[in-house]
Amino acid sequence: MSQVQKLRLNMDEINEDFFEDTRLLGIMAPLKSYQLCLQLNGLLGYQFRLNTDIDIHVRKKDRNYYFSVYQSSEANSFLEHYLYHNQFDGEYLLPEFRHIDFLWLMKGDFVDDEKCQFIRQTVNSIVGVQLVVELTNEQIKNKGNMIF
Repeated sequence: MSQVQKLRLNMDEINEDFFEDTRLLGIMAPLKSYQLCLQLNGLLGYQFRLNTDIDIHVRKKDRNYYFSVYQSSEANSFLEHYLYHNQFDGEYLLPEFRHIDFLWLMKGDFVDDEKCQFIRQTVNSIVGVQLVVELTNEQIKNKGNMIF
């Protein structure tokens, strides 16, 4: 008889790999996703577009929730920008940040403090944006919700 061996995913390791060398901004802005992306594209020269291939699907309380993700690639770099909408139909992608409307993840290449600060200041200048704060990996309790 052959034995069936169960394999388990090490979620801590997956989370650690996904968030390695990333920067994450939390944005409080009661704007529509497309409105914020249009402003970001114009002010910072990005090309945020809705990427339905990486929408986040979360199942809670026998209901399905879909969180949109916008993506922009940076020219001549491996750096990718992802803008997550943190709220859908009364649920939150990251419930520990209920006051945050959007999450901006920078991943794939190093982002220095100067560039991150410039992005924060520029986003903060957008009409309707109330707060832009950098979040640390330690603050995120539900990291697995952001992995696509």
